[in-house]
Amino acid sequence: MAGKFELYRGPSGQYRFRLKAGNGEIIATSEGYSSKSAALNGIESVQRNAPGAEVVEVD
Repeated sequence: MAGKFELYRGPSGQYRFRLKAGNGEIIATSEGYSSKSAALNGIESVQRNAPGAEVVEVD
């Protein structure tokens, strides 16, 4: 099964999303967004920018 984004409202009422792996494990969570459209833009940004993202070790 492929991964999926889940869009939801957090306890403060802000929109958030989490990325779940195919096995159901949460592998990323977002900040809070004031609108649903802003959260959807955040998901789109991750989808667009992450495929070629570099891994950088920070000390």
